[in-house]
Amino acid sequence: MQDQLFAHWRVDADALRSLLPDAVRLQTHEGAGWLGITPFRVGALRLRGTLPLPRVSSFLELNVRTYVTAGGKPGIWFFSLDASSRLAVQAARRTYKLPYFPARISATQHGEWLEVDSARVGNRQGPHVFSARYRPRGEESHAAPGSLEEFLVERYCLYTVDERGRLRRAEIHHPPWPLRPAEVTIELNTMSPGELALPNEGSLLHFARVQDVVVWPLERVPDA
Repeated sequence: MQDQLFAHWRVDADALRSLLPDAVRLQTHEGAGWLGITPFRVGALRLRGTLPLPRVSSFLELNVRTYVTAGGKPGIWFFSLDASSRLAVQAARRTYKLPYFPARISATQHGEWLEVDSARVGNRQGPHVFSARYRPRGEESHAAPGSLEEFLVERYCLYTVDERGRLRRAEIHHPPWPLRPAEVTIELNTMSPGELALPNEGSLLHFARVQDVVVWPLERVPDA
């Protein structure tokens, strides 16, 4: 992953909880729910032991996520994942049962600033658009143990449900995130799920230049 922005908003826990399936439990931090929007570039995506494939291995992506537990194991719940590669969308939907959508996404560098524009295509449920510019500020560091930053970014599995409504989990391996504070200007954001309203101010913003991530295959989560 490259040039990743972590933009997080503190949101009402009950409103966020109502958008989740019963199979997972919303994880809060000091009583609050958190919604994250994360644009980034995927580079050299491939299965273990294979070479990257053109048009599938490198593309732009925009995720909307929150934080949950199942069986006491913390993880990520994705409300949506928009990607600029239709082939990647199709492959991820089949392989990981995640709500991927095709989107027109551009990322343009202007000095220190990166301008990202994303618009979902073929969507009948209203526009899903994100337009922002961001740049890193300050020194790079890792999230302190027990901090809000650790709660938000140091996540080592994802959850989803399959076609039969069964809960699935994929383990995620990566080093600690190399975080820097970020300066962000959001021009338009209609990515929040359901009727969830995001405040214009008060977001928690971080930037990571590059991170190597390994996502393992899905496994069935035993019923509690």
